[in-house]
Amino acid sequence: MRGQLPDFPWDALAPFEEIARSHKDGIIDLSVGTPVDPTPEFIQKAFRDASNSPSYPVTAGTPELRQGIRKWAIDRLGATGDFDVLPLIGSKELVAWLPTILESGTVLIPEIAYPTYHVGALIAKAQSIPVDIDARQWPAADLAWINSPSNPTGRVHTVSQVQAAITWARSNDAILVSDECYVEFDHTATSFSVLSQTGGDNRNILAVHSLSKRSSMAGYRAAFMIGDSALIARIRELRKHGGMMVPLPVQKAMTVALADETHVAQQRARYNARRDALRPALEAVGFRIEFSNSGLYLWCTRDEDAWTSVEWLAQRGILTTPGSFYGAAGARFIRIAMTSTDAQISDAVSRLKA
Repeated sequence: MRGQLPDFPWDALAPFEEIARSHKDGIIDLSVGTPVDPTPEFIQKAFRDASNSPSYPVTAGTPELRQGIRKWAIDRLGATGDFDVLPLIGSKELVAWLPTILESGTVLIPEIAYPTYHVGALIAKAQSIPVDIDARQWPAADLAWINSPSNPTGRVHTVSQVQAAITWARSNDAILVSDECYVEFDHTATSFSVLSQTGGDNRNILAVHSLSKRSSMAGYRAAFMIGDSALIARIRELRKHGGMMVPLPVQKAMTVALADETHVAQQRARYNARRDALRPALEAVGFRIEFSNSGLYLWCTRDEDAWTSVEWLAQRGILTTPGSFYGAAGARFIRIAMTSTDAQISDAVSRLKA
């Protein structure tokens, strides 16, 4: 299995990081989308207050967390019908291990996608097939991922596109998993959950959410899934045997984070202000922005090889990610993350204008 895994993509950025670091004013890292804004204090307090945690946590989650996720799913996502919930040790571990847990043989992934969808299929020794957004053209498979808003493009699926994916799952008796980790960060789009489109029939449907960006909790490794009760029961049982438990202090922090929307609105405003500042500066130096109407990223191109764009920006001390990391269809694009401070974004704009 190890021989099949691709090189960790961000290792290939090292030479360009070195170029960016040599800039006289230092590096502005807009590559990896890791949050930089502080975790809200009330969330930190809940974590600290639960730090005396001598007993094992419950894999299924505390009653308070389970109820908090259920309420959020109904109120925020429009979930209806019978569904269950399950906390996760960050969403990436689920993406990486779900095909193995489900013993999938064939996995459909978006043609421009977060690399771990493909890696998860490889770990499971499953076939990984990139597909476009139109589920009416998808082949048969055991499992399919959709990602809206998309990482890296910021594209938001239409209602008809999501409904077509649900129809595909029903027709193929397959599992559809919707990665919705960026649903809180709309800009010029209106995102929605797959759970709002099932008509209360959540059979073989899962939605995955994370608090990493929503609540600046990436270091907590706090995420959860919502959907088909029978399917989640199967997944939960294996996770119990595997010791895949979210630490209790993290569960307590998740509970209070999900109960508050004010800090989410504030964070969304920060990311969108950074996008509004950086976009025209990029366009002024020849980049064309595609999609990028939700999420944390600008997806852009100068109709040249991605690495050429990466090097051009690195020479100005700005590190970005080549679109080729996300599939062959991204080979002439770059992804630029809004996960730098306001001051760094302002500095990046000044360097581009210069």
